[in-house]
Amino acid sequence: MNTLIIAEAGVNHNGDIELAKKLIAVAAEAGADLVKFQTFIAASNIARNAPKADYQKGATDPDESQYEMVRKLELSHEDHLELIDECKKRKIGFFSTAFDATSIDLLDKLNISDYVKVPSGELTNLPYLRYLTCRGKHVLLSTGMANLGEIEAAINVVEQAGTPRDKITVLHCTTEYPTPMEDVNLSAMVNIGKAFGVSVGYSDHTPGIEIPIAAVALGATVIEKHFTLDRKLPGPDHRASLEPGELRAMVQGIRNIEKALGDGIKRPSPSELKNKPIARKSLVAVRPIKAGEPFSEENLMAKRPGTGISPMQWDEVIGRTAPRDFSEDELIEL
Repeated sequence: MNTLIIAEAGVNHNGDIELAKKLIAVAAEAGADLVKFQTFIAASNIARNAPKADYQKGATDPDESQYEMVRKLELSHEDHLELIDECKKRKIGFFSTAFDATSIDLLDKLNISDYVKVPSGELTNLPYLRYLTCRGKHVLLSTGMANLGEIEAAINVVEQAGTPRDKITVLHCTTEYPTPMEDVNLSAMVNIGKAFGVSVGYSDHTPGIEIPIAAVALGATVIEKHFTLDRKLPGPDHRASLEPGELRAMVQGIRNIEKALGDGIKRPSPSELKNKPIARKSLVAVRPIKAGEPFSEENLMAKRPGTGISPMQWDEVIGRTAPRDFSEDELIEL
């Protein structure tokens, strides 16, 4: 199993291209597969009078509107080229979420990924879904704030746009920053996969790293997690993001879980085979036994090591006669 790990830089660059490059370096050093940004034109996405979310109010200038806040976080065409080049230098894949038609076209022309991402807020945006998902790429469909009916409707639109179901991965998500543990509902991810016959993943906004690691253990094939250089930086998403050391720990934890899941076939592992004869038991003489004496419950016992006759053959041995003398604790032979 190979989990696609997306390190979500998002807008944590704060509109600073040099900060964005530092985020790319952190994601590459952590071992993530992709570093993801957000591509948008504020005027195409946000009305001038749109309010901020509560989590945004506490982390940004209270006097600016949501539009003003987001406008400062736009990445230009030239910024994208510079960041793509930086990703090539760092040997990590560049990825971005497009929020509007112009941004979809930009990323499509740049052709920088085999994936497209539907953010949770666009799950119910029919024209957007059609425009984004008709391009033959694997669709990551994020489902924050959604119910099963809305997910089903979105999947149907994506399929009708030309993307087969085996190229759709539905990401379970809770759109709150940070997400309270009691709101994670990680079992819903498993049920989404069963309900719609799709691959599933998890886009995480919880504090810490244990929930995305648990998601992989439950079958997530994609993990997306916000990260930052410093949670104390100004900006809407920093407080709900991992710092560099935490990102590294999450990636390592996921890779360990991948190894630990194995192939599902129960058999002795290579590392434990050497312990098998030490930990298991054999039939031994509990006292001296003379040749010709019947083996019985009084003169036999199961003891370590496990290099002789297995105690599972107890019924076959009881009543048979000893072929020779046996001393106390000697392994029985027939």
